[in-house]
Amino acid sequence: MSVFDLHCHSNASDGVLTPEELVERAVLQKVDVLSLTDHDTVAGVAAASACAQSHPLRLVPGVEISITWNGATVHIVGLRLDPANDGLLAGLARNRAGREDRARRMGEELARIGIPGAFAEAGNRAGNREVISRTHFARFLVESGRVKDMKTVFRKYLVKGKPGYVAHQWASLAEAVEWIRAAGGQAVLAHPGRYQMGRERLRLLIDDFKSQGGEGIEVVSGSHTPDQIPVFADIAVEFGLLASAGSDFHAPGEGGRELGRLQALPARCTPVWRDWN
Repeated sequence: MSVFDLHCHSNASDGVLTPEELVERAVLQKVDVLSLTDHDTVAGVAAASACAQSHPLRLVPGVEISITWNGATVHIVGLRLDPANDGLLAGLARNRAGREDRARRMGEELARIGIPGAFAEAGNRAGNREVISRTHFARFLVESGRVKDMKTVFRKYLVKGKPGYVAHQWASLAEAVEWIRAAGGQAVLAHPGRYQMGRERLRLLIDDFKSQGGEGIEVVSGSHTPDQIPVFADIAVEFGLLASAGSDFHAPGEGGRELGRLQALPARCTPVWRDWN
């Protein structure tokens, strides 16, 4: 059976590998179909696609869009889209415009608790200065010895209620889905098991997502525990959503995630790639 990994990141956003290095690593990991889904940018897609032509791997153009839904930050993955679509590019540019301001404010908040220079250090770790993210801050905090690992640094500094967290208003759910659909893509709700919201609120999110034209949900994710996979498989079936699978790979050895190392989709799910050529 083909190995699909439909969620990963290059240094065009908060990954550490170039798009070409990412493709080459995916080939070594026996991935057959890979989607590059960088945060709020498709800047790495052309290089990844060109590299994939020299390998036995299909590269699916993708993106991961940050949205604000009822006060919560949620991520929507777009798959199999046209990375040159004007509407998509304009929307992503608008979302990116707020990232540097947020990053500066995060640096100021960390400086207030005795961690100076965090904004500059995060920027130094960003391959794309337009997409400085919490992950870049987290790598600085780990590499400087302040925190032992990425999981701990997010929990201690970078989530809501902690000193390095800064709220931000992203695109709306309707806007993100519209951008993806206008570019001919499929909208997928990313790693639903990560969101800190109760069962009923999550179901409201999924219902809203589908009503806006969303087509899929990540059932298998590098962010999900084995126990969560059957839960989201049932939700995919109940809501009539296609099921996707992605590692959410960012860097070798980071977070215990590796390209292509994914559990198979439960048989009761309909894969998001069912009708792909």
